[in-house]
Amino acid sequence: MFGFGIPELLILLVIVVVIFGAGRIPEIGSAVGKSIRNFKNASEGKDAIDITPKKES
Repeated sequence: MFGFGIPELLILLVIVVVIFGAGRIPEIGSAVGKSIRNFKNASEGKDAIDITPKKES
């Protein structure tokens, strides 16, 4: 994966922790996960809000 090994990933993790702080890491991970999920849903054509009119019975 782009020539990244364990030492490089550990250095990158330390830099991220120094920049953002340990408390913000879960928030950032959650935001990235939501972004990926929304992108997948949008690429499949699913809308977040269903705006189709409902038929009256």
